[in-house]
Amino acid sequence: KGSFTGAHQRKRGLVEIADEGTLFLDEIGDIPLSLQVKLLRLLETGTFRRVGSVEQLRSDFRLVCATHRDLAKWVESGQFREDLYYRISAFPIRLPPLRERREDIPELSECIFERLGCSGRCRLTAEALEALCGHSFPGNVRELHNLLERACLLSNSGRIDRKHLPLDGSANATASHPMPIAFDLDRVLSLDDVETQYIQWLSGRFPGSRAELAERLGISERTLYRRLREN
Repeated sequence: KGSFTGAHQRKRGLVEIADEGTLFLDEIGDIPLSLQVKLLRLLETGTFRRVGSVEQLRSDFRLVCATHRDLAKWVESGQFREDLYYRISAFPIRLPPLRERREDIPELSECIFERLGCSGRCRLTAEALEALCGHSFPGNVRELHNLLERACLLSNSGRIDRKHLPLDGSANATASHPMPIAFDLDRVLSLDDVETQYIQWLSGRFPGSRAELAERLGISERTLYRRLREN
């Protein structure tokens, strides 16, 4: 209270609230270096200060982190602190992408239906479930959530069939969808147009995340998103 303009009352922060509990930090790989050193100090000492205060407080919590980045590579490139990396990776758990655990799709679908509030009303036919299990899911579980939410809206009866799922239905869809770039001497494309078309084609078929695709292409995520928005 009173530490800055508009601070009319004291508000407990997440670290203070997590005392004797669990603190979950999502996408820890995206934390800037300036905050990484503060987080490391918190983990090493177990102490922190409220904004505008000089009093040291303690918090004893279990830390759980998640990230889609390869932190070991980020340490090598200097984008993530090595000491913090070893401090948080005492017990790493790798969650395989959905394409590597297709047997989980039926149970995940039921869980998603519950979250959407349509459990018991919407159901997948055998054909629809087979199509989902044959999909490569470049967008991972978020893509499955999006597909099922859209299917629930499209199905009036609650019976979700193959026609309600905008899928290619095959894990080998790349072979049946050739690159859209046609070489024609009467219509010479600029290298920029060719690059944009290739990135847009690749984005729908790359089996990893957008961050991984940007890394493979040797461009930033911001550049990748800009190219995907171009016509």
